[in-house]
Amino acid sequence: MLRPTKHSHPDRTVINVSLLLLARLKTHRINDYDSLLKYAKKAVNGGDVLFMPALNFLYILGLIEYRPKTDAIEYVGTNEAV
Repeated sequence: MLRPTKHSHPDRTVINVSLLLLARLKTHRINDYDSLLKYAKKAVNGGDVLFMPALNFLYILGLIEYRPKTDAIEYVGTNEAV
């Protein structure tokens, strides 16, 4: 759910979970998949359900890359994504 409605809780949206993940990735730059999932579960009620849509949203925006060899997510920022 990208567009919140009047019935949506502001903390339980894809955009909010994306913002939390992006803030964590900006500070640590590279995180493994499991640690990000645990962070999302701990930070937001229902974060495990919103985790994959939030990662997809950040990937579509070109802000993150997935590294399959290390099973890690890397923040590439707005200037480095092509």
